[in-house]
Amino acid sequence: MSLALGAIVAAPAYAAFPADPVTKCAPDAVLAGSVCIDKYEASVWRIPALNPGGRSNKGLITKVRKGKAKAKVADLSAGGATPLGVAGDDYAPCTDNGQNCANDIYAVSLVAVTPAAYITWFQAQEACTNAGKRLPSNAEWQAAANGSPDPGPDNGTTDCNTASAFAAVATGSRSSCVSARGAFDMVGNLDEWVADWVPLSTARPGWGSFSNDYMCLSGASTTVTGPGALIRGGSFVNGTSAGPLTVNGNNQPSNSNNNIGFRCGR
Repeated sequence: MSLALGAIVAAPAYAAFPADPVTKCAPDAVLAGSVCIDKYEASVWRIPALNPGGRSNKGLITKVRKGKAKAKVADLSAGGATPLGVAGDDYAPCTDNGQNCANDIYAVSLVAVTPAAYITWFQAQEACTNAGKRLPSNAEWQAAANGSPDPGPDNGTTDCNTASAFAAVATGSRSSCVSARGAFDMVGNLDEWVADWVPLSTARPGWGSFSNDYMCLSGASTTVTGPGALIRGGSFVNGTSAGPLTVNGNNQPSNSNNNIGFRCGR
């Protein structure tokens, strides 16, 4: 039997945009489009299941997941939580490849703390996941970073931390290093892992006349058995080549260093 001329053929189903797009973020984050990006580079805390008094830390973990730990280092300390990645790689038993990390390490967006470094991409993703978040995509990071100063000389007080050559400074302590959307330290301080992977880059052509920001995103390796995970923004050693367009695909996700950290989104 043939279909009648006026027969209606069902249209294919498409995923709809969220009925209620995000319009407001938790106090520890800023809104970038429809995504919330942490206001500060992540500090990482090991939160035990029980606090020193033997009571459950479930309430503390819920606070962290809801972004309500703002300026409450005392709450974390009272719960027996310890900061990690400040002086070295002390994430074990959470391993470099992200094993044994579930319900162990938590990424927290806090002002006036030393952000976590010495962390691999896998560990950073786990720390975000445990906190109910994720690593932002490259595009999401870029949206949150727009408007951050493209540094000249670092005056050591208010400018982005790009020329100390020693270590990261406390989150939010460089008052002028803030994006148009209110995120601090997206330029300098620590390079930041983002979610995207690329073929491991080997060439550093820069942006040419477009920008003096550092760009290592060319010359895919034909010998390294592994991808490159993007890091963004530059760190305390990059000087004027740090900036909101700084991007580097020359680090495998298993790498860690004293100048690589991250921030989360949701």
